Parts: sequence; C-alpha cells; structure tokens
Amino acid sequence: MASSLTKDSVTPGTPGSEKTFFGHPRGLATLFMTEMWERFSYYGMKALLPLYLVAPGGLHMSAATATAIYSVYLSLVYLLALPGGWFADRVLGPRKTVAVAGVVIMLGHLTLALPSSGTFFAGLGLVAIGSGLLKANISTMVGHLYEGPDDPRRDGGFTLFYIGINVGAFAAPLVIGTVGENVNWHFGFALAAVGMALGLAQYLLGTRHLSSRSDIVPTPLSAQEKAATLRKSALWAAVAVVFYAIVGFSGHYTLNWLLVPITIAGLLIPVLVIARIKRDKDLDRSEQSKMSAYIWFFVAAAVFWMIYDQGGSTVSLFADSSARNTVFGWSFPISWYQSVNPVLIMALAPVFAWAWLALARRGKEPSTATKFAMGLALIGASFFLFLAPLAIADGGHKAAAMWLVAIYFVQTVGELTLSPVGLSVTTKMAPAKYASQMMGVWFLAVTAGDATTGLLSIAGVDLNKTGIVALQAFLAVLAGAAVWMYRKRVRELMGDVH
Repeated sequence: MASSLTKDSVTPGTPGSEKTFFGHPRGLATLFMTEMWERFSYYGMKALLPLYLVAPGGLHMSAATATAIYSVYLSLVYLLALPGGWFADRVLGPRKTVAVAGVVIMLGHLTLALPSSGTFFAGLGLVAIGSGLLKANISTMVGHLYEGPDDPRRDGGFTLFYIGINVGAFAAPLVIGTVGENVNWHFGFALAAVGMALGLAQYLLGTRHLSSRSDIVPTPLSAQEKAATLRKSALWAAVAVVFYAIVGFSGHYTLNWLLVPITIAGLLIPVLVIARIKRDKDLDRSEQSKMSAYIWFFVAAAVFWMIYDQGGSTVSLFADSSARNTVFGWSFPISWYQSVNPVLIMALAPVFAWAWLALARRGKEPSTATKFAMGLALIGASFFLFLAPLAIADGGHKAAAMWLVAIYFVQTVGELTLSPVGLSVTTKMAPAKYASQMMGVWFLAVTAGDATTGLLSIAGVDLNKTGIVALQAFLAVLAGAAVWMYRKRVRELMGDVH
C-alpha cells in the first residue's frame, strides 16, 4: 500500500500528514488495512466453522447442530454491535475501542486454534465480542476523517473502505480455508489469529494518522453511572455463573442451554429496541411516521438475511456432503465457495452504482421499497434454484459445483439490491435522537434473521430438505410481493426521504 501514498497538498485541518491514500486522508489507509485483515480473519474462520463442526476430525456434530451454532454465532456478532457502539460512546471512544477489539479477536482465534473442544466455544465467544466492538466503531472513524457529510471525498472514501472489506473476505477462504481443510483445522484458526495480529500491528503503527475526533468519548459515563453499570454487570454475570453451575453440576447441561437463550435474545432484543424507539414520545409526527416505514424495511431485511447467511451453513454443508467440488477435473476445498460472493461484489458493485445513477438521471430509478422487493425476490429465487442440486442429490448423484456458484451469484445480486440501500435509508430515516444508534438497529435485522435460522436448527429442522428450502424461498418471494404491493403506502410514511 505504500506505493499508493502520494504527496499532495491538503487543506488545513485535514487529519493526518501530507501523504494521502488515493487522494484521501492518510488515516484511510490505516483503517482500510485494519478492516481488510480483520475481515480476512473473520471470513476465514467463518468459512471453516461449519465444516469443522461436522468433520470426523473436528467436532463431528450433526448438520442441524452445526447450522444452529453457526447461525447463533452470526446473530451474536451483530447483536453485540449495539453494545459495542455504546461502549465507545460512553467509555473508551472509537480509537481505543477498536484497539481493544483487535486484541480480543486475536485471542479468540488463538483459543480456537487450541486442539480442545472445551475451549472452542470460549474462542467463538471472544471473536463475537471483539467483532461487535470493532464493527460498530471502525466505520465511524472513517467518517471522522472527512470534513462533515458534505465533504466531496466522503462517498469515495467509504467505497475504498468497502473494497478493503471484500479483499479480505475474498482472500480468507483461499488461504485459511485451504490450510484448515487440507493441513489441519487448528492451523487454519491460527492463521486467522495471524491475520488479526497483522491488522492490529499496522493499526497501532498508523493510529497517529487518524482524526483526533476518534479519541473523544462523546457522552462519557459519570462516576455514578460507572458504578451502577459495574454493579448491574457484576450481578448479571453472577446470575449466569450460578445458573450454569447448577445446571452443569446437576448433570442436565447440554449445548442447548447455551444456544437457546442467545437465540431467544436474538429474536426479542430487535423487537424490544424498535418498540422502544417507536413508543418514544420525544419523536415528532414525521419521525414516528418514518419509523413506521422503517419497520417494513427491517422485517424485509430480517427475512433476506435469514436465507442469505445460509450460504455459509446450509449451502456449504450441502457442498460438503452432496456436491462434486471440481472445475474441469480439478478439485478445490469446499471453503472456497465463500470467496465467490466477495469477488462478485467487487465486480458488480460499480455496475449497480452506475445503473442506479443512470436510471436516476432519466427519472426511472426504482424506489427504496421496490429495491427491497427486488432483493427479497432474488433471495427467494436463489433458494428456488437450490431445489435443482437438491433434486440431483436425492437421485443419488453429486451436484455440479456451478449450481452452487449460480446460487451465490443470485444471492449477491440480491445483496447489492438491498444491503447498500438499507444502510443508506437507515441513516436518512433515523430520528435525530437516535442518529448514532440506528446503524446498530440495522444490524439487528441480521441478528433476527440468523436467530430464526438458529431456532429452526435447534428444533431439529433439517434445512437441507427440499420442503423447507422451498418454503423459505416462497416466504421470501411473498414478503417481496407484500413490500411491492404496499410500496405507495410505505413511500407516504417515509415523508421527505427519497
């Protein structure tokens, strides 16, 4: 990346030195590399996780249990983004919080690398906590590099940052997945720790280039609030320790005692958070109306992510058991399928950005509700497409790899239709009182979707069966049709937001 840094004149007050990163503040290079390595570690571990859980040389669990653990883990990562943002806002500030997050993630991967099933879930917990702390704050620091929302470089900076995410996500399965599947599972998890260590090292070395605003704790806790927070945290921790000690020593403990509470929390907390915002009497009529419209988008997103995130569990486990994972006679690791989405994102995102702009110039750009309906129809179509390889496998044959690639392609097109639009509409429709919290609320849609998948798996539902795949596909298309049918009503509720 050093070769991309050039000497440019910079307007006074721009954070960092005279060097720029593709014309952007030098601090963007620090955050780009940090996020790239963090995503390398996260997506590499994620690609290995369901395969390790079912492998005879791994934990040798059933596909349903593996899917439940994978889904609950993902829901926890996104659920913890909300307290992660609170921790930076009230305790440490974004810069120090991201440093702490990097250390916690690295320790989590190192714990996963230990050849012991007893420490495995502790490692997953550490990675989830660290990811929640980092996810909520690193994007905030990218925004701090620019002179407010009207800085003309701002959108381009976030685009570069997004490329960093997908470069890390693309490389991770190819490197970590190959080592984990072909050499040793725990070596693969150790490589994820190395990736996070590299990201943390360059973050600490480049932190001087970040904006001074990233050091600020926006609303610090008072001494009384700190004491009260510590008391409540200690109380709940003690309750959890006592409860699980009783369950464990009485001989009744099973994995569901851990998974079920997290799953229920993943479903209830999003509902409670949105209900609390909706009932807030401080919101004026316009803000209340926008929140009513936002609920439509939130529910639609939860349905979308419920199916989309099964690309790493249900579809991946199908590839493990029932697909012919070869191209022109050359075999490749199953985890490599997880590199299809990020490379397609990098290829197609500019095309979508150009297409929306071209349609907008002609006054024909689809509304936000229509784009959401398209995303839901596409995610449903991806699982209707999944029925073909399932039928091939039911006939006693191995499905071709290109069937699965086609599923990931359709899902990626759906993602580009819904996800960036959802992020944008979240910031536009956020009530002023909750401006800094609404991105965490958007992540809760992912939590709700993954928690639903986890709950189905815990209940023993085999998500690789034709009937349940068809049912989910039909549900997504039905939800898309509902959003499209009520698009004018949603548009009215959105008020002045376009």
